[in-house]
Amino acid sequence: MTSWIITAFAPRDVVHDALLRQEDIADWDEEIVVTGCEIEEQKPLEWRLDAYLPRRPTKADRAAIAALFDTPPPLTVEKLPEEDWVTLSQQGVEPITAGRFHVHTPDHPARDAPGIRSFVIPASQAFGTGQHRTTAGCLEMLDAMRAQGAVVRNIADIGTGTGLLAFAAMHLWPRALATASDIDAVCHDVVIDNAAANGIPVGSGPGQLAMTIAAGMDSPILQSRGPYDLLIANILAGPLVELAPDFGRAVVPGGHLLLAGLLETQERDVRRAAFRAGFRLARRAVRGDWSILWLRKRAGR
Repeated sequence: MTSWIITAFAPRDVVHDALLRQEDIADWDEEIVVTGCEIEEQKPLEWRLDAYLPRRPTKADRAAIAALFDTPPPLTVEKLPEEDWVTLSQQGVEPITAGRFHVHTPDHPARDAPGIRSFVIPASQAFGTGQHRTTAGCLEMLDAMRAQGAVVRNIADIGTGTGLLAFAAMHLWPRALATASDIDAVCHDVVIDNAAANGIPVGSGPGQLAMTIAAGMDSPILQSRGPYDLLIANILAGPLVELAPDFGRAVVPGGHLLLAGLLETQERDVRRAAFRAGFRLARRAVRGDWSILWLRKRAGR
């Protein structure tokens, strides 16, 4: 089958909004499969949107893709080799298993195996499906924390995206309070929808997830529900350095801090900021070029 691709390059948040807008179009042409992903792991904010078609794109097809953006970026149109275009469109969103967690899109089944918890996250939410090494690394590290006997009663997931890491932490510590936040307002409905799809209770009590929109820790909800004995932040190195003092105030002595979204070359700066905020390194892992850090809050800080 001859297939074609329409591609647009834009910042991550712009591509994310375009993908969500496409999902809301009731009469969207089902032959046009739209996905988004980062261009390079070293440039996590630079993304591309790809639209796969089993035909040469028409003027109307190009207009439909452009309409997904408030300010349409340039679109490129390319004929693809003679391959299965559906398979091409799904590259990068195959199910993954990290620790005791299996993450899949609605196009793939859950994994029915003892001790495995499956989560379904739509492919259009690629930044939080577990495909990125930082997300998968965080899932593995959370599993390691639980295996080593970490006691967690109050969880915060800062920059939650799809809610996946909060869901995983709630599975490991099912009676804990849990709060998720993101600076992007569209994540509120994304997290609520994903919670419903994965059987995650939403609310303010033990074993329930509260969702809020906030820049960093700047939220009355985050402040009133703290302090936390597990705080997760899978964001970027710069914000991790800037937020380290806030994390230090938000985590109880002996509590746990899980940081990701930093390249291995940025680890020194992040660890230095965390150390000044009262944390020490418990364990680190490297996935590709990315570091995942488990830190503990020192007693008396």
